[in-house]
Amino acid sequence: MKADDLRQQSLDQLNDQLLQLKKEQFNLRFQRASGQLENTARVREVRRDIARIKTILGQRAQASA
Repeated sequence: MKADDLRQQSLDQLNDQLLQLKKEQFNLRFQRASGQLENTARVREVRRDIARIKTILGQRAQASA
């Protein structure tokens, strides 16, 4: 997921995507704990995507304040 693509999305879309990624992160943690996680790199990707979205949301909040 690219930051440029995220910047073009609306606030609602970003919040929905953030919620979806947090759910996926939760499920990945359980899979890792139980030894069922096959793609370990996905944990890192999800964590970074969450950080990207939070950064963009923070920038928008600062710009509107």
